[in-house]
Amino acid sequence: MTRKQISFLLLLSFLLALSAGSVALKNPHDGASAVAAPPKTTVNEVKEMVQGTEIVDPYRWLEDQNSPETRAWIDAQNAYSDGMLAKLPGREAIRQQVSALMKIDSMGAPMVANNRYFFSKRQADQDQSSLFMRKGLQGKDELLIDPLPLSPKHTVTVNLLSLTLDGALMAYAVREGGADEVTPHLFDVDAHKDLADVFPKARYSGFSILNDKSGVYLTRDTKAGPRVYFHKIGTDSATDTEIFGKGYGPEIIIGCGVTRDNHYLQIGVQHGSSGDHSELYVQDLANQGPIVTIVKDVLSSFNGQIAGDHMYVRTNWKAPKWRVMEVDLKNPAIEKWREVVPESDAVLDGVSLVGGKLAVRYTQNVIPHVKLVEPSGKLLRELPLPALGSVSGLSGRWDSSEAFFSFTSFHVPPTIYRYDVATGKQSVWAELKVPIDTAKYEVKQVWYTSKDGTKIPMFLAHAKNLKLDGNNPTLLTGYGGFNLIQSPGYSSFAAAWMANGGVFAVANLRGGGEFGEAWHHAGMMEKKQNVFDDFIAAAEWLIHNKYTTPARLAIRGGSNGGLLVGAALTQRPDLFAAVICSYPLLDMVRYQNFLVAKYWVPEYGSSDNADQFKYIYAYSPYHHVKAGTKYPSVLFISGDSDTRVAPLHARKMTALMQAATTGSDRPVLLHYDTTAGHSGGTPTGKQIENTTDELSYLLWQLGMGAAHTKTETAKGN
Repeated sequence: MTRKQISFLLLLSFLLALSAGSVALKNPHDGASAVAAPPKTTVNEVKEMVQGTEIVDPYRWLEDQNSPETRAWIDAQNAYSDGMLAKLPGREAIRQQVSALMKIDSMGAPMVANNRYFFSKRQADQDQSSLFMRKGLQGKDELLIDPLPLSPKHTVTVNLLSLTLDGALMAYAVREGGADEVTPHLFDVDAHKDLADVFPKARYSGFSILNDKSGVYLTRDTKAGPRVYFHKIGTDSATDTEIFGKGYGPEIIIGCGVTRDNHYLQIGVQHGSSGDHSELYVQDLANQGPIVTIVKDVLSSFNGQIAGDHMYVRTNWKAPKWRVMEVDLKNPAIEKWREVVPESDAVLDGVSLVGGKLAVRYTQNVIPHVKLVEPSGKLLRELPLPALGSVSGLSGRWDSSEAFFSFTSFHVPPTIYRYDVATGKQSVWAELKVPIDTAKYEVKQVWYTSKDGTKIPMFLAHAKNLKLDGNNPTLLTGYGGFNLIQSPGYSSFAAAWMANGGVFAVANLRGGGEFGEAWHHAGMMEKKQNVFDDFIAAAEWLIHNKYTTPARLAIRGGSNGGLLVGAALTQRPDLFAAVICSYPLLDMVRYQNFLVAKYWVPEYGSSDNADQFKYIYAYSPYHHVKAGTKYPSVLFISGDSDTRVAPLHARKMTALMQAATTGSDRPVLLHYDTTAGHSGGTPTGKQIENTTDELSYLLWQLGMGAAHTKTETAKGN
């Protein structure tokens, strides 16, 4: 009998068990066995010595994503999970609720060229957004690229990459199943057809069409590392000229872009994803100059944008909370740089160049502010914001007063505003018409104390007049990494959770950028355990302050946040009833060996280094699962098209936890989408089903019923 036949028989026997009605769903708190046993997973131990420590891996074989055994195992796990989730009571009411929140018209902020507005738009009954163009602000929307015919399952998306100044030539990317690799295309806007140029499917981090339509500057990843190329339009991409990147390996990130007037090419180099070391280069294209180094050997982060002959650089060089420096590109020596916006007590987390001004985005105590500053450094005005939430930076052009920004909060759907930089007047460009009564909910910020005494902020969103009786279903989430700030933002998941009586909590953990580079460094490398301590302390605060109890507390996190909840559930399984762990890093001893994970070594460290191995192994979730422990229920989520975080982490951890919790009434499930990736690409219909699965799962495991069978109707919408 062949391996494929054995795998098929294993799957068939499991499906027959399901059809025989072996899955019985009961209240997880009634003390009875609530679920059937999961599929059996073969144990095939691999033992190896890593930095003097013996590592035993029983499920190394699941790292091979394409083997017949792994594919059969995935099918069996999906059948097991689907058999559970499909039978949950109240599921249809939840699905209708989620559908009402997600099946709405949506529209993105535009890119403007020659009075032509290019933007993405999706109608309520469509699975994906299309690219449109509008001639003039009040013009008719003209469909340019519709991704729906490109895939029978509607898993292909399209994104706008670049425009010529006259708005006649457009570059867009086709993305399949949420993978990070895309295929760029050039599109003649007036003729409504693609040019003949063909670009390979790859990771791109820069794609700029020249205004004379002669060529494209782009960054494309190769096996040797990222490279900047010039592509002459009308030629084979195999003949593209490499102009930068030689000597940089695959752990390096290189981006490029050409200024709107095509005067300069700018190149940025990042040594990994932590942002601790970056380089800037500029080439004067107008005068056919050489590539000039702006900054290279300074161990800080530098993010530059060019206006005229000046570059404005946001940097944490000698400024942990960031500042903005001006560089004269005719005389770019670092000792000649001029400070435009000095460091302050607020974190300067973004800057954009619009209308001849610098739009500077600040975060102070995780509350956003946007200020317009003259190139001289003089404050012009601050943008008024409607509530406690999140605001994007202004997007637009240096030579135009027209700009756009968006605002959102947990219970406030995104609204995109058109803003006049010269006058300060604003109007609504687009807003989501979501059936939610925002007046019923409130968002507040609280502070709690972590294990080492550090004060940590946390946002709470819930219905007004919430009773602090310790009985509220609560969902806690966080991230804590890569200098990213977690501010209040709308999601249909959070909206549905609150509509069903839930408390939604977001902890601003160390490792993020909420308080500058010192906050980031306090949660990375050898200090990563601080992030998990902060998260655990947030859970304890919610329980102590009678928002909830462990039986009604769930946690949810994805990517680096998946590592977060994986560490939390293995370190403090007593605190939580349920865990949703999405696209996670979990085997931290081997993570650096897969896909693009070498980008993250400056953030986490690597087991290849003896000193770093010690602290990585100390928290690696996969290596701290103990048989017989009463773990919370876990729903792992991943998929084949995740080309960023290897889905093997979710596969191996599912098998390990299922084996460790044999006989438990708390199920360990895997939702593994064979067409989904790390982010984006999932059609709206599938997003609705996935969100329904997650919400139904949480309501089940927290012993709740659906509080609302009908979706609210928003006032004034």
